[in-house]
Amino acid sequence: MNLQKHKRIIISGGGTGGHIFPAISIANALMKIDASTKILFVGAKGRMEMEKVPAAGYNIVGLPVEGFHRKMTFKNIKVIFKALKSLTLAKDIIQNFKPDVVVGVGGYASGPVLRQAAKMKIPTVIQEQNSYAGVTNKLLAKKISAICVSYNGMDKYFPKEKIIKTGNPVRQNFENLNKLKDEAFTFFELKRETPVVLVLGGSLGAGSINKCLSENIALLRKSNCQWIWQTGSYYYESVKSLSGVNVAVYGFINRMDLAYSAADVIISRAGAGTISELCLVGKPVVLIPSPNVAEDHQTKNAKALADKNAAVLMPDNVIAQNLVNEIINLLNDTNKREVLSENILKMAEKDADKRIAEVVFKLIENNFNK
Repeated sequence: MNLQKHKRIIISGGGTGGHIFPAISIANALMKIDASTKILFVGAKGRMEMEKVPAAGYNIVGLPVEGFHRKMTFKNIKVIFKALKSLTLAKDIIQNFKPDVVVGVGGYASGPVLRQAAKMKIPTVIQEQNSYAGVTNKLLAKKISAICVSYNGMDKYFPKEKIIKTGNPVRQNFENLNKLKDEAFTFFELKRETPVVLVLGGSLGAGSINKCLSENIALLRKSNCQWIWQTGSYYYESVKSLSGVNVAVYGFINRMDLAYSAADVIISRAGAGTISELCLVGKPVVLIPSPNVAEDHQTKNAKALADKNAAVLMPDNVIAQNLVNEIINLLNDTNKREVLSENILKMAEKDADKRIAEVVFKLIENNFNK
């Protein structure tokens, strides 16, 4: 693509790994196409993007924005003031950096930055991960230049002419997981002959999953398998003492490629980005949708796989009684695991990050040619 100057791009959003790692994947894809591209991330102060983005080699600035409390509380007055301050700061950031395009990936910081960029007539892109659209994205949609989605039927939320189906970007390429087996078993100090269960509750953790495993720790110890248990940073201190002979507890796993390589079965929440990643990994998955998300969208995400026999869906309210036994039964059912793996791989969408990067560069090119 032959453009006339160095491109300058802002990527805004974050809050959880489900937003941050896709954002970094988009940035990496932009740099792969044109290494002279200048990228600035805008996140929310105190959130995990302020650590993870610099670790990936990119600059980031933080806004004081935070989410509204669900219950009516005077704390929301403070949230409103922070939102207004963030709008002012977002405008200053945009004026100083002078981006050619602003990309919003979801999360608290995404709204103020996209809103100000659209007002300033700067080309904008929304990367909508889910099969439903959040309130902020729906409100912004009419002023946004392009909307990258992963699901069909998103024209019920967004103007049809702006929608581009790209799929959801993920952290990295998972095509060589089998080649990482030896490294993975060494890294996690695992026995090769014993099955491995990987437990993921998202970067911040899942309270109900952690509670279930904690209460069933005796069953975990007696099971003929090894458990790699990511608790999330919030829960780690209260759970780490349960780490033992066949249970390894981690607050956060930095080498997810090795964790995926080692796993025979995966337990996970059902965020859209996570599901996109799991489809590429191609391992048997038990999905436990979070009940604490808007419009119960994680259940819809999980059901899309379960209906095609590509994953096992287990409601959050039954895991205390059923989860550990379901995992043990699955490990003993080789045929079912093979079917689940085969079907989930069929749902994988590769190179979403590259497709989104091409959308971004196309907007810049069109703007140059006006």
